Amino acid sequence: MGSAASIASVRREHDALVFSGTLDRDAVPALWTQCAAWQSGVTRLDLVAVDRVDSAGVALLAELAARTGASAVEGDPIGLAELRRAYRLGATLDFST
Repeated sequence: MGSAASIASVRREHDALVFSGTLDRDAVPALWTQCAAWQSGVTRLDLVAVDRVDSAGVALLAELAARTGASAVEGDPIGLAELRRAYRLGATLDFST
């Protein structure tokens, strides 16, 4: 059922972590390992090429946003808006009050 487009990946591009594919429970461990070395100097999380996220993907993104201080999240993959509301996360994946 999966296609090559749904395989999750991340790369560092200037001040951004650029994600693609599906950010789900199966993809998170490998993505976390890749992102660990790239956190310094990150100001953006680019999700434009992400097709959907689940709660594990949002947890990864929220933790990366907190650790890096990323001030921008670009893109709106399926599931992101609903999970942001459910977990009371702001536009930059920080906890809202």
